Amino acid sequence: MRKTAAGRPSSPSDRSPASFRIAPKHHPTPLSGGDRKALKKELGKARAMTGILAAQSDELRAKGDALIRQAGRLLAESWNERMWADGEPIDPSPTVDQAINGGYPWLQIECSRCKAPNQVDLAALPHPPTTFVHDLAGRLAARNALRRADAPRRRCCS
Repeated sequence: MRKTAAGRPSSPSDRSPASFRIAPKHHPTPLSGGDRKALKKELGKARAMTGILAAQSDELRAKGDALIRQAGRLLAESWNERMWADGEPIDPSPTVDQAINGGYPWLQIECSRCKAPNQVDLAALPHPPTTFVHDLAGRLAARNALRRADAPRRRCCS
């Protein structure tokens, strides 16, 4: 473990991001012709391998993104089926981010007071993407259903 100037062990927060950089590798040129050729050949292989590994990384990242989208879609469909079968918001539900990634950017809710249907754009909501969809259902009501405490009582969706 590294120590600070005072002799104390350094914590990860003490280290600057510059200390984590990888230094470029220096290959001194050999004097003999055979060694120069061998070094050139090995450097060419290393550069080719860099391109191959970067392509594999991109391919796996794309597959991972597709799997994440598919998982979000399946979770949202599963929750939709449970909602249809049971008729009320079910816990656990997908998060806002999972629903959007899964291809369900809109939430159709029903006002608990007047039963008026309403559609909400999940991406436009001012909630963090880790908020569960079932938590939003209780917070969202028809505009006419919301009233101030000092406003006279009136019908919900007139």
